[in-house]
Amino acid sequence: CDNMSSDGNLKEPAVERATFAHAQKMRAAVSFRFARIKSTAGIAWHLSEVTSKMVGNPATAVVVSQYFVSLKRRKVQAGEVATSARAITPDDLYQLYLYNISENRMVRRNYPAGEPKKWDGPLCRRMTFFAYLLMFTCLLRVDEVLKIQAHDIVLNAEGNAITVTLPFRKTHQFGDIKPYTIYLLPPNEAHLCVVRAYAHFLQESKIQRGYLFRNILAGDLIDINKSEPMTSAQFLEIFRNHLISVHIDPTAYGTHSFRRGGCQFYANYRRWPLRKICEWGGWSQEFTHGTIVKYLISWNDNPLDAREDFLRPGRPVGVHCQSCGRTCPCA
Repeated sequence: CDNMSSDGNLKEPAVERATFAHAQKMRAAVSFRFARIKSTAGIAWHLSEVTSKMVGNPATAVVVSQYFVSLKRRKVQAGEVATSARAITPDDLYQLYLYNISENRMVRRNYPAGEPKKWDGPLCRRMTFFAYLLMFTCLLRVDEVLKIQAHDIVLNAEGNAITVTLPFRKTHQFGDIKPYTIYLLPPNEAHLCVVRAYAHFLQESKIQRGYLFRNILAGDLIDINKSEPMTSAQFLEIFRNHLISVHIDPTAYGTHSFRRGGCQFYANYRRWPLRKICEWGGWSQEFTHGTIVKYLISWNDNPLDAREDFLRPGRPVGVHCQSCGRTCPCA
């Protein structure tokens, strides 16, 4: 990862250097190896007074920590900048929503021989848009949403809310996964309504058991294999094709865009406090590591306001909130 090779000599300028993120993954792999397999979790790397040998977890050694601080500084000086996936905004979801509900895209077509087939169809769009909103609303990772099965979502007796219980969560691998109760939103927020998207998807797919998000085959047909979910690679390809369809450059976006976008939505639009966002999204409420800040702020995100408008008097009012009636950006 740095300019020194394993034999102690300087690398040639043409030799590719791995990124700082790659170095962090290597350190994490070493830490996992010693913590889980050699049972040295929480034991610092030190010289044993009994055996006169080094014991513990070498990934936690002071010299390794000092090296990573130095490596990060040198990577930044060399121009390497860690880039997060650009956050999806409510306006982006609104454009995707309008694209999906247009009349000429609501009916599955049979393409004549020789005519190029479209990459999507009504089922594909409704399935993936439902996944988009689940990830955006519940702050989920892509592997968490793709593993949801039909029995994991329950409609309440009144028909105005669904409860989603995840079968798997990266941060809760030993159970105790809190369910998500999501309510029907008013018509002016239909593009953000998970309940509506769920109803449209079930109406189109007729799925009653097995994985909800499955691989899409030719002709907008769903994979009948109930035991295999859609791959994250196909999901990302469909997502980027959707962005191109609404004239959004997909280069800066990834599957983490929904988790980051949902976090910013709750902070900037819903005005939730950080503790509430962490509790809903399953983050640790210990703020010393600053994980939540990485989701709220990134140079790669679209700016909320133009720089010259920050202190401009008489700014145009914001979008009128149907719940509280606020319109001004300073509210």
